[in-house]
Amino acid sequence: MATIKVGDKVPEATFKYVPYTPELDDGVTTTLSTNEWKGKKVVLFSVPGAFTPTCHVNHLPPYLKHYDEFKAKGVDVIAVVAANDPFVMSGWARILALSDVDAKWSKELGLSVDLTGAGLGLGVRTARYALILDDLTVKYVGVEPERGVTVSSAEAVLSKL
Repeated sequence: MATIKVGDKVPEATFKYVPYTPELDDGVTTTLSTNEWKGKKVVLFSVPGAFTPTCHVNHLPPYLKHYDEFKAKGVDVIAVVAANDPFVMSGWARILALSDVDAKWSKELGLSVDLTGAGLGLGVRTARYALILDDLTVKYVGVEPERGVTVSSAEAVLSKL
């Protein structure tokens, strides 16, 4: 159950990520603090795992497809977060892909899921959710009630902007 709600300020966090370049030669990670989102409109969606079927086929691609529509609605930053390491995230996404190691930040929001018993060796992951932030204040929380992509989809988030 999500503990973060509309009207709350998001807690400060620092994520590791690898900025995308076609070559990805350097393998250098960098960091990003949520404080960098102060004064910005941010759409952040979370997936349990990069390259997993639902995340890879149904969740990320529509955000890429609707990228220009998000920008036209005044969104400054579009980001995906998952518990994968920053190198996996950089190879998977072509938007800001943030590594929430051990789902630490998502746990703080009440938005993690323990998939240890799922038989896939996934452990604790980020739940499937989407947030709209404006100046670090939550304007929308969409947490998927079951498997699949509905309230955290690109289309659902676009309709809330």
